[in-house]
Amino acid sequence: MDKKENQFPQFGLCLNNEGYDASLEVGKVYRVIQDNEAASHGYIRVIDESGEDYAYAASRFHLIQLPTAVEKVLLSAAQT
Repeated sequence: MDKKENQFPQFGLCLNNEGYDASLEVGKVYRVIQDNEAASHGYIRVIDESGEDYAYAASRFHLIQLPTAVEKVLLSAAQT
């Protein structure tokens, strides 16, 4: 099995921003921060439009696996 398949998804596609118009954009990909406590309550932690990480209902996102090259570019862009 490929090591990549075992890794926690690092990105989520926003499907619903109702009530969070300033923080989330539908159709945008956000970096996901692994948070087992949040997950145990049905939430995921994402770095939103404020640049900070917040917990949102997991149902607002579709977790995605991206090719390594794409992940590197997105992670690098987030550092600048």
